[in-house]
Amino acid sequence: MRIHPTAIVEDGAALAADVEVGPFSIVKSGARLGEGVRLLSHVVVGGSTEIGARTVIHPHAVLGGDAQIRGVDPAGTRLFVGADCVIRECVTMSAGSPKGSGATRIGDRGFFMAYSHAGHDCRLGNDVTLANGVQLGGHVHVGDGVNFGGHAAVHQFVRIGDFAFVSGLTGVEADIIPYGMAIGDRARMTGLNLIGLKRRGVPRANIHALRAAYRAIFLGGSGTFAERAKEAGAQWPSVPQVQTVVAFILADARRPICPARKRGGGAQADEGE
Repeated sequence: MRIHPTAIVEDGAALAADVEVGPFSIVKSGARLGEGVRLLSHVVVGGSTEIGARTVIHPHAVLGGDAQIRGVDPAGTRLFVGADCVIRECVTMSAGSPKGSGATRIGDRGFFMAYSHAGHDCRLGNDVTLANGVQLGGHVHVGDGVNFGGHAAVHQFVRIGDFAFVSGLTGVEADIIPYGMAIGDRARMTGLNLIGLKRRGVPRANIHALRAAYRAIFLGGSGTFAERAKEAGAQWPSVPQVQTVVAFILADARRPICPARKRGGGAQADEGE
């Protein structure tokens, strides 16, 4: 264990034997740092926080601060950060809140660039990337493999499905389907993250089926949105990507789904990252 003389590790913090705590960092009582965790310098880890193995945290990050809610007692709330994450300069991740699940949960192998933020009660999957300045409001749920461009902002309670792509400077107010692409100062769907699908080895036939299902659901002219989703699920029962999208849409009827982008009075159906 390497603890710099200027660092403060409070009694009651639990550190694995090979943890590195760099200059002017603070680890509060109750915090737990897994094997190989490195705090480079000027890092603050709250007592409600657990950091997974081999995660590297860069200067001025603050992890496990109280939820940013007026007049709420933070007692008993937690932040869990997974293994093998990279957390760059000035990143902030809040603990959960009593009004939510009580915990903020960050998956494995996340890459969080400078000044990005995960609010209270967020739940992020594995392999998520937040580019510089991305802001996630409270209670946001993000699936595996999602990528956010710089300075995107996500409204509280929004769901973003697996392997979606959110462009830079995009404001997200409604849920984004798995494999979807969203862009605009107010997010609109512009198609599917085809490059992401190909990189993950999704068979060509499945991608073609998913594209057809996307058009049927978002650009179809008859029936309600939910009805079109159900019809797509019935038409492609053996394509797991289509089933994932349909299940996401039907999981919560109260949540609005990000609509397709309009151009010149028609629906925009271009696809690609």
